[in-house]
Order: sequence, then structure tokens, then C-alpha cells
Amino acid sequence: MVYHPAEHSLDIEFVTGRLYRYADVPARVAEGMRTARSKGGYFNRCIRDHFRYRRLN
Repeated sequence: MVYHPAEHSLDIEFVTGRLYRYADVPARVAEGMRTARSKGGYFNRCIRDHFRYRRLN
């Protein structure tokens, strides 16, 4: 996971190796993902279906 604060974008690589960039992600949401005990649970609750994304690879 890499957060780009200047662009408010969040790159997430999944266990499948697929890399996605999520747009307009607030820093607090990225920080929540970074510190979450369950990355998958946090992603499903707070990121998936909430932000636009595109596949990078």
C-alpha cells in the first residue's frame, strides 16, 4: 500500500498481484488502512465501493 498525499491517491496491491489506484482518498482513510488489523475488512468497509479506481497492471 502506498499513499500519494499530493494526489490523494492510494495504491493497493492485492494477494493476486493486481495493483489498483484509488482516487480522492482522504489521508485519514489511507492511515486507517495502514493501521488496520484486518486489511481486507477495512478495505471492504471503507474503500471498496467508495472511491473510483483503475487497475495499474
